[in-house]
Amino acid sequence: MEQTWRWYGPKDNVSLSDARQAGATGIVTALHHIPTGTVWPEADVLQRKAEVEAGGLRWSVAESIPVHESIKTQSGNYRQYIENYQQSIRNLASAGVQTLCYNFMPVLDATRTDHHYALPNGALALDFNAKALAAFELFLLKRPGAEAIYTIAQQEKAKAYLNTLSSHEQQKLITTIVAGFPGVGEDYKLEDMQAVLDTYKDIDAAT
Repeated sequence: MEQTWRWYGPKDNVSLSDARQAGATGIVTALHHIPTGTVWPEADVLQRKAEVEAGGLRWSVAESIPVHESIKTQSGNYRQYIENYQQSIRNLASAGVQTLCYNFMPVLDATRTDHHYALPNGALALDFNAKALAAFELFLLKRPGAEAIYTIAQQEKAKAYLNTLSSHEQQKLITTIVAGFPGVGEDYKLEDMQAVLDTYKDIDAAT
């Protein structure tokens, strides 16, 4: 077993030396600057590996090569995107990165309602607030059919929660949710979200 830390690259506020000080020997990272669906060039893979090793650590896990939406929906140029994904895996393997964590969830892969939640000790963490997500779906995104998955009580709590937020805080909530996590997919705007979600409306569990 190895202690690893997630690192979002040279622009991450958490440094490699921070990870080492905490006892990590490995890093979990990705090439966040490469657009989804594009091959991860061997040169970029080797550069990221060298950056990690210069910090006294090893690139243990790639998390993740984002899976293009066309692959998930088996639409458009999905076969080419699959080939690109395969080549990215080969380029990682040739650099010695042999563990790949990937996400196959639609649109956002994963999301939270707060990326800077303050803990009692002053540390910052990710947070998920169910009332905040309900408020987003019901009253900000206004997703068709959202009412069907929330009880009346949940809808009332979501509305009450939304009423506690200023317009600035509402916008921050929107930005946080549609951003997902760094490196897992595309950057969406609220006005684009429903159109993207609609691409899955005819895809059931069996499909």
